[in-house]
Amino acid sequence: QVQLVESGGGLVQAGGSLRLSCAASGSIFSINAMGWYRQAPGKQRELVATITSGGSTNYADSVKGRITVSRDNAKNTVSLQMNSLKPEDTAVYYCNADILHSGGPYYRRYWGQGTQVTVSS
Repeated sequence: QVQLVESGGGLVQAGGSLRLSCAASGSIFSINAMGWYRQAPGKQRELVATITSGGSTNYADSVKGRITVSRDNAKNTVSLQMNSLKPEDTAVYYCNADILHSGGPYYRRYWGQGTQVTVSS
């Protein structure tokens, strides 16, 4: 089985920073894209940032210049460095990864359980 576990959420004041991490574990043969989504109360889940195995990144317009996604392919981890946080960044943040299980044959998207980020004004 494959599992994604997030860490690093919490409460921070507006203008502050937080770093989220997500580790994939289990019978992993290969990981393609990894990324972060978020869901605020009463809203749909939305993309925050993604990163390919080669390091190409994609960001939501609302977070460009404030948030940086990175990954460590050797450790099967993806991180989200969030700076200049705003109250509207408050949400549950979910990591995901497109993983090829050791048993194959297809990539499947796995999700973490989510971590709460709250930004106070």
